[in-house]
Amino acid sequence: MSGPNSKILHRIIGAKVPQIVSSSGIYLRDTSGRDIVDASGGAAVACLGHSHPKIIAAMEAQMASVCYVHSGSFTTPIVEELGRVMAENAPDTINHTYLVSGGSEAVESAIKLARQYHVETGSPDRRHVIARRQSYHGNTFGALSASGHRARRKMYEPMLVPFHHVDPCYFYRHAEPGETPEDYGRRAADSLEIKIAKLGTENVAAFIAETVVGATLGAATAEAGYFRRIREICDKHNVLLILDEVMSGLGRTGTMHAFEQEGIVPDMVTLAKGLAGGYQPIGAVMIEDRVYGALARGSRAFQHGLTYSGHPVAAAAALAVQQEIAEQDLLSNVGEMGNRLASGLKTRLEANPYVGHFRGRGLLQAFELVADRDTKAPFDASLKINERLKDTAMDLGLMIYPSGGCADGVNGDHLLIAPPFNVTADEIDKIVDLVGLTVDQVFSEISFEK
Repeated sequence: MSGPNSKILHRIIGAKVPQIVSSSGIYLRDTSGRDIVDASGGAAVACLGHSHPKIIAAMEAQMASVCYVHSGSFTTPIVEELGRVMAENAPDTINHTYLVSGGSEAVESAIKLARQYHVETGSPDRRHVIARRQSYHGNTFGALSASGHRARRKMYEPMLVPFHHVDPCYFYRHAEPGETPEDYGRRAADSLEIKIAKLGTENVAAFIAETVVGATLGAATAEAGYFRRIREICDKHNVLLILDEVMSGLGRTGTMHAFEQEGIVPDMVTLAKGLAGGYQPIGAVMIEDRVYGALARGSRAFQHGLTYSGHPVAAAAALAVQQEIAEQDLLSNVGEMGNRLASGLKTRLEANPYVGHFRGRGLLQAFELVADRDTKAPFDASLKINERLKDTAMDLGLMIYPSGGCADGVNGDHLLIAPPFNVTADEIDKIVDLVGLTVDQVFSEISFEK
């Protein structure tokens, strides 16, 4: 355990955080010898589990040749091969990738690229970026400015860059009485066009949204037709569509890109967590041909750069992860095990009066906790339900990803589960059992406080 004598600035100062000394598959082992089931891949990162021998071997091989070069002056065969594979796995019009070190950098890079695209194509007034409330795009200043989650923004609000926000596509909490999912999705999408008109079409550069909302809403998917309408609006007003798939992309939802299930292609997509599965820090922006072409025909330079962009060892890890997903047909397993996880959670927890809504796609599943299922009233944030869930799960030997603020940015709790793509049926059943025990224990202790 780390504790008050630690020389590291931990997220919670003085908290007793387990020290992990080894890992394998879905298990983490701490210094006491206890095994912890990692049911969330950390923060939905470890898509192949831990200590995968093929990924480790690929990294070792790369370190024996080239560990680092500066991408402003050099490239490497491993980086070029990764770019080729990523283009091969993407829609026909997405053929280029900009590599970075993580999700926040990917979002920052996409926002800058959107601005430069419009300057290069003769629209220098296009400067506004629209995002959604209840979103999360990262913790650097630009990414946090785009994020629409009140609690995450609060500390830094006076310093954030002015972005504009519209409502998310979140039927469970935002639909009007009697409204169908399709009608609601259309109304939610049309709020973007209203915002564009208010700002002036000639002033809007891009719209950014999570294809499946991860940390802040807990695997919330859009209603059918929502993203097709968003694509129409962006095309009509020459606004670039950036889809944030840092959490949901590269197989997590059962297809290589989550947007494939929406029937659209974005102008840019940001990726990170599932790219190298946590074996190395890496992220990416994949770019549609017209955006790439504008720079190629214009200045021929992206006015942006990062020290570790195109890191060879990170690229080796990412390439090995993507090859393993393809060779083992793990997307099929994501679909099958995702269905097993979703049905297992519902069967185990649907009788619990505090579980209000199940949602998710593939191996990104979640459920929302409510004080009253009929009214959907959330628990007050002061009860710290999500923290209790995390602590109780850890006591039971389970790592989960609960979070708060899903109802209004402050109140509301959900619990997210994101096991690795190669998870087995037995492991899914074990996760469901432990999650059920966690929820039962937490609410047996606090039910009188509601």
